[in-house]
Amino acid sequence: MLRIESLTAGYGGEPVLKGLDLAVARGEFLVVVGPNGSGKSTLVRAVTGALTPTGGRILLEGRDLRTLRPREVARVLAVVAQDTSVGFDFTVEEVVALGRTPYLPPLRSETPRDRAAVERAMRLTGTAPLAGRVITALSGGERQRVMVARALAQEPRLLILDEPTAHLDIANQVEVLDLVRRLNRTEGLTVLAILHDLNLAALYADRLVMLKDGRVWAGGPPAEVLTEANILTVYGSRVKVVRHPVTGQPQVMLLGREAAGRPLETVPAGSD
Repeated sequence: MLRIESLTAGYGGEPVLKGLDLAVARGEFLVVVGPNGSGKSTLVRAVTGALTPTGGRILLEGRDLRTLRPREVARVLAVVAQDTSVGFDFTVEEVVALGRTPYLPPLRSETPRDRAAVERAMRLTGTAPLAGRVITALSGGERQRVMVARALAQEPRLLILDEPTAHLDIANQVEVLDLVRRLNRTEGLTVLAILHDLNLAALYADRLVMLKDGRVWAGGPPAEVLTEANILTVYGSRVKVVRHPVTGQPQVMLLGREAAGRPLETVPAGSD
């Protein structure tokens, strides 16, 4: 579905991604993790065409991304970001309908196929009852489900999630990722997700990729990637990795400095 070969990309002449290689198989739910500055957001920008790489290439269904027009790319992949702001008081149905933009010729109204795609997207995401509501009046979790619906209205084969749960409480984090996992399994939707939360990543990923300094440090099943040694090397944090009592997947237990066997830093008296 997606193959990234020796990708180099960055800003102002400074590379963030440094010869990165990555492949996402059709139907896979792949999650990319890594500390701040490791290249996760730069990877998303490069794959979506928002950032032009300085080296390497990106193949989308076997075609070089550089040869594809934005409308062609938008018919294959859709993005759900952490920012759910729209800018206007659109209704939910109007927001979801924006997902049909890649299919609409200039100055042409939607077709019955467009209407069917919008209705199906809202049905699959449980947002149909919200159709007439104004997007700005919804909760964070509801807005994120609407953004997933808008992405589905594009009828993509690849869904890219760029930290979609960053501003959600734990209940809504699970709700959004449960939804995407269900779409992955029942609709065959390929998913490439960027997540900060290692425990969420382990619960939902078929395969994890851990980035460090713009390169792939580790990749494979969650149990092979989320090791105490990898987390210490990549994040600089001492943790305890245990098995989830229900799923059996690795879960990362944070340790304070004292629990990790390091002395606590003291703050001098009188300092802010």
